[in-house]
Amino acid sequence: MTNYKTNLIPSENGNSAMNIYDLYHRMELNKVVLSFKGDVTSELMTSILQIIEQRMESMNEAPKLKKKVYNVLVECLQNLYHHIDEVPSQSGTKGADHSAIFMISLNKNNGYSITTGNYIQTARKGSFENKLKRINSLESAELKELYKEVLNSDARSEKGGGGLGMIDIARKTGKKLNYAFAPLNDEYSFFSLNINVEDTK
Repeated sequence: MTNYKTNLIPSENGNSAMNIYDLYHRMELNKVVLSFKGDVTSELMTSILQIIEQRMESMNEAPKLKKKVYNVLVECLQNLYHHIDEVPSQSGTKGADHSAIFMISLNKNNGYSITTGNYIQTARKGSFENKLKRINSLESAELKELYKEVLNSDARSEKGGGGLGMIDIARKTGKKLNYAFAPLNDEYSFFSLNINVEDTK
């Protein structure tokens, strides 16, 4: 099963049960279906996909929406798996931290919101952000051509893919990529991505 990690800040009176309830209540309000913070492995990706598939089945979601959510989810998880940059451990232990955060929730349009966050080296931020801006500037037909161009190109990034996953997410959702970079220091930033997947008619 998935190993869930939650960091709670104790309240002034030390009532950790109340902190956990507050977290639970906020997740209920935000209609969170699944959340995870930790190392992204191939086993984790398989577990997440199975859980979400079962949840959508139990909620009797339309086949078209289920397929779209599943496909976009695969791309988001693959992006985390292949593109996380390691940072020095935040826990005081030796080694590096290459964990990420992932959350999927219901949105107000009867679809799903997929949110991911991971560390990225500041040295890579500029070129990556340029790719995202280019993707957001293109229409559907242009995205299709860009996908073919990158797919057939030998110019791939060091970590592979050349941005294919992001192009595919934009194509499958028909929406602009909603992303942000939070500078941490001169070496690292934290990249967040939020994708809304809806059952368009």
